[in-house]
Amino acid sequence: MSTRPEVAPGTGRTTAPAPVSLAQRKRQLVATELTEAALQLLALKGFDAVTVDEIATAAGVSKRTFFRYFASKEDVVVQFLADMGADMRADLAARPAGERPSEALLHAVSVPLTICDAHADRALPVVRLILRTPALLARFLEHQARWREDLTEELAARLGLDPRTDLSPRLAAGTALAAFDAVLHRWSEGEEPGSSADPGALIGEAFAMLAPALDSVTPRETP
Repeated sequence: MSTRPEVAPGTGRTTAPAPVSLAQRKRQLVATELTEAALQLLALKGFDAVTVDEIATAAGVSKRTFFRYFASKEDVVVQFLADMGADMRADLAARPAGERPSEALLHAVSVPLTICDAHADRALPVVRLILRTPALLARFLEHQARWREDLTEELAARLGLDPRTDLSPRLAAGTALAAFDAVLHRWSEGEEPGSSADPGALIGEAFAMLAPALDSVTPRETP
């Protein structure tokens, strides 16, 4: 789960997170343990071969406890994807106000890629699982559509544009996520973690090509 401080949309200013109670911390810990156990088992054995009982046993909890947190094993992966999107929007909101759109969006979509690369031994099998399992890939694409809306709104707020009447923020957000998706696919096709297909380098290459188009999205002039 994301632990980033909350960011006021379009301002780049962070606000102090609300205090977390002991009960909330315990729930977060259990959810994290379930998520990690599930993702590793699913990546190792395949989506269809893993049961909820196995996930609960690996996390040291009961099956009943599992269902308090997730409706299905698919929902574990969905939560993983939701956190990726939340981190992207938070990072875009935190970028300096005058930064070029290409730089701000590059930082935003690099957040989950950097985390994945730092934990490639665990993250790469999960990414492969998502991209190669039709049910999970469908959910991944659903989440990308939501991320596009979030990044569109955030970019529009940064530039003083109305996303309902100006195509630029949506096109820029969609372009950035297309690059993110292409990099994930390329990284997942690499031989082993640590191979030449480094996601950080790949996203940098992609944005070097896309920057002129992204930076044509200009802020609305203040009267």
